[in-house]
This record gives sequence, C-alpha cells and structure tokens, in this order.
Amino acid sequence: MGSKSTAIHKNKSFLDMMAKFSKDYMSLVAILLIGIVFSFASPYFFSSSNFANILLQSSTVGIVAIGQALLMVTGQVDLSLGYNVCLTGCIFAYTMKFLSWNPYLAIIVALAIGFVIGSANGFLVAYCKLPAFIATLGLQNICKGLSKIITNATPIANLPDEVAFLGRGYVGAIPVCVIIMVLLYILFSFIMRKTRFGRNIYAVGGGREAAFYSGINTKMMIFLSFAIAGLLAAVSGVVLTSRLNSAAITNGNLYEFDAYISAAIGGISLTGGKGKIVGAMFGSIFLITFFNGMTMLNVDPFWQDVLKGVVLIIAIGLDVFRNRRRH
Repeated sequence: MGSKSTAIHKNKSFLDMMAKFSKDYMSLVAILLIGIVFSFASPYFFSSSNFANILLQSSTVGIVAIGQALLMVTGQVDLSLGYNVCLTGCIFAYTMKFLSWNPYLAIIVALAIGFVIGSANGFLVAYCKLPAFIATLGLQNICKGLSKIITNATPIANLPDEVAFLGRGYVGAIPVCVIIMVLLYILFSFIMRKTRFGRNIYAVGGGREAAFYSGINTKMMIFLSFAIAGLLAAVSGVVLTSRLNSAAITNGNLYEFDAYISAAIGGISLTGGKGKIVGAMFGSIFLITFFNGMTMLNVDPFWQDVLKGVVLIIAIGLDVFRNRRRH
C-alpha cells in the first residue's frame, strides 16, 4: 500500500512539474515545433540569414514585451507603447539629423522622453484612477500626433554612422540588438525574482488590496511599472531606428499588441500576479518565427493579421483554462 501511495505521489509531482513547465516555457517548445514544421515546408527557413533576421525582428518587439509583461503582472496594460517606440525614434533621428546633436545626447533625450510618457501613464492610472485602457489610449494618440508633427509624415533617413552599431552592429556572429535584448531580460528576470521591488510587483498583481494592507505602496508600484515600460519602449525605439537607419511614423506599428501577445504566449497571466518575464522573450521569438514562416509560405499578409488574432485568442484561452483548473 505504501509503495502504491509513493508511486501516486511521484506521478502527481511529475504532472505538477510538467504543468508548471508548460505554463512558463511552452512558448519555447512551440518555437522548436514550428521551426521543424517550417523547415520541411521551406528549404530557406533554417538558413543562417533567416535565423538572424528572426532574431533581429524579435529583439525590438522583445524589449517592448518586457515592459508590457511587467504591467500585465500588476494587472495593467499599456496601449501607447507602439507609438512611444515611434515618437522616441523620431525624436532620436530628428535631433541628430536637423539639430546636429551628439548621437549619445540624442539617445539620452529619447530615453528620457519615453520615461516621461510612461510616467504620465502611470500618474493617470495610479493617482488619478483613470482606467489604463483610457489613459494609455489617450497617450497613444498624443504620441502619434507628435510623431507626425516632428517628421511631417516624411521618413528621416541616413542617420550618423556612430549609432549604426546599436541596430546593425555585430559582436562576432551575434547582433548587438539581440545582445541588448538578452541583457535586459537577464536584468529584469533578476529584479523580478530576487529583489523587493519584484516581489512587491507580484504582490500587487496577486491582490492589490491585500498588498496595500501588507504595507506595499501599490500606487507607486503601478506608477513605476508604467514608467519602466515607457523607458523600455524608448530603448526599442532607438534600436529600431538604428536598425532601419530611418525614423518614420510606421515604426513600432502595433508593437503594443505584439508585446501583449508575446507576454501572453510566454505564460504571463492576464489576471496578474503570475508568470516569468523571460517567457515574454520566448513569446516574441515564437510570434516572429510563426509569421516569418507564413511569409516564406507566401501566405497573404491580410490572412496573417487574422492568424495573429487567432494566436492571441488561443493564448488568452490557455491562460483562462489554466486559472480555472488551478481554482
């Protein structure tokens, strides 16, 4: 009887371990599976140039996904991140091209603008108690309008060579922008797992009222989450502008939704308080890999938009299923 009970216990532990793995790293398994499928469908899919292209595209979305994942852990969402990427990239390019600013000063100013945009969102949501959907949608339109004013809806191209390494440089065979993304994920994974700030963020997402009564400044945590997300969007804006060697009002288009889908695929719970930040990186790589394969198979771009919606619904559905099963 004792041996049978031990076997059942071990089996349950194994199932629990697999369930946890599927939640945190299923996007990594999905990347491997679709990679195998697309490699059979197209001989060019597994080429080194295509693999580098996937990583390059994933890097800027992945950086934004860190901030969106951070907000999702607190139970919030930022719809302005895509146009934050656009605006900060436009400011970065404009100050260098037309004001002849030092490139490094232009980077600092762009990052500061992104932080201010995020802080404005955080203030409106945390202290003015506006719904995140309304506040960030308002900032999205402000960023969109300012981007058009700065560029006059005309791309700003041929940027100084000093900033080319950020988006087009390599360290050995690894793109610099991918290194930036990975370092940011390592940093924020450490922050969320090992620091008081990270524990407080999870506590706020798990139950804002309970976190408040346990002594956590919930308003400040939400404010800082939005501010950090804005700063990361600016980092993505600078890197994307460098990679494209151009700033245009189409830069960062729909990044907020791509980042949201990436975080959801990566196991960040939509109800808040659960999920690992690194999952958002795997989610962004999965998303870019999936649509890269679709493009290689000559799937119509309009149908790809439909598929993106399907992927989002599936990711949300899996999260809802896991939460119901847990309860």
